[in-house]
Amino acid sequence: MVVIGIDAHKRTHTLVAVDQVGRKLAERTVRAMAEGHADIAAWAAQWPTVLFAIEDCRHVSRRLEGDLLRAGHRVVRVTTQLMAGQRRSGRERGKSDPIDALAVARVALREPDLPMAHLDGPSREVKLLADYRDNLVTQRTRICSQLRWHLHELDPELEIPSRGLRRRCVQDRLSQHLADMPGIVAQLARELLERCRQLTVRINQLESQLRKLVQTLAPQLLAIPGCGVLGAATIIGETAGVHRFRSKAAFARFTGTAPIPVWSGNSSRVRLNRGGNRRLNSALHMIAVTQTRGVGPGKAYVERLMAEGKTRTEAVRLLRRRISDVVYRTLKRTDTTASQTSDHKMAMAA
Repeated sequence: MVVIGIDAHKRTHTLVAVDQVGRKLAERTVRAMAEGHADIAAWAAQWPTVLFAIEDCRHVSRRLEGDLLRAGHRVVRVTTQLMAGQRRSGRERGKSDPIDALAVARVALREPDLPMAHLDGPSREVKLLADYRDNLVTQRTRICSQLRWHLHELDPELEIPSRGLRRRCVQDRLSQHLADMPGIVAQLARELLERCRQLTVRINQLESQLRKLVQTLAPQLLAIPGCGVLGAATIIGETAGVHRFRSKAAFARFTGTAPIPVWSGNSSRVRLNRGGNRRLNSALHMIAVTQTRGVGPGKAYVERLMAEGKTRTEAVRLLRRRISDVVYRTLKRTDTTASQTSDHKMAMAA
């Protein structure tokens, strides 16, 4: 088998082919266009069995992945951290596109369980919508901060509830209050308030759209105590197909809930895992925090661990790992049910 490592960029893609022991066989650079992707498939046809390994830069490499998959090739994704470590240990010093592509290929030879690339499904739609909503929320937060300073300058005695600027009744009241105020500060405040109103409407629309998608793709996630629509959308979008993970332990490493061993000799300790997907880790943490407040079994579990001598931080950390396992099993059941439903529909159609 020949492994072809690809260093992908916006304008060009550089490819390096290696044999089973990592020796460089050939090198090629193509344009990052459909014609260039066709050239890659034709160039790779000189070897009977080929595995493509691409540095995991989703927005840059997504079209290339799709074209290779549609052509019938197998594609694995190599994280930047693994590729950089291999490059530092190589004989050839420096950094260039061929050096990076060679490092990608050798990592694919060394690591047997790299995630396989698949054609985009509905989970990517969820991720795009969730990311866009988060971006709008960030914009609204910044605008609300600016608006509060202007309102304080205009009327220091004006009381605005915490998070009140996102509420329609508060927005209407402020709009009436600012309507007849003269000056540039009042003008800017009115414009910021209107922009805040528009963002709030769009954010609510996106949340409704995400709710429909989540209820279609993985309604079982919403049955997990403490998991709401936004948390479920983050889980679906960031997981991008639970079939990519061979076990709940592999999924826990991806979510950053698997502890890291730091023991030596007679001591036995683990420390917090600060790696993994931090957005997914944050969603699991919010579920854990909600459960510790009495929603679901998390509160009793944390109290039992604290009675055994664990600190609250350690107990919540262990709860987060348990929730990761529950989410993995839930997604597996959902994936299995969807597959069986699809097979049944195909059988009925036949």
